[in-house]
Amino acid sequence: MSISLKIEFGGGLELLFSNERSHRISLPTIQPDGRPTNITDLIFWLRDNKLKERPELFVEDKTVRPGILVLVNDTDWELEGEGDYEVKDGDEIVFISTLHGG
Repeated sequence: MSISLKIEFGGGLELLFSNERSHRISLPTIQPDGRPTNITDLIFWLRDNKLKERPELFVEDKTVRPGILVLVNDTDWELEGEGDYEVKDGDEIVFISTLHGG
């Protein structure tokens, strides 16, 4: 069984993902170790399957790099349990970089 997610990137992060702002992906509902799929699993799946360059600009220490805002259905992921949030079919997850060169 799988779940379908809409993933969006903004603030320049889309440049790391083939310059595509929006993606539709499917993930398994349950991970091989038997636990439900969460945002941490999603982050590593994105790194391994969609990220085209510079993984250090997206992932750091088993989570997103500081300066990346993560929204789950338009709500800050900090209010949803951050990486432990169990993704659900139809969720929209948005990653926005708040860091800009200058």
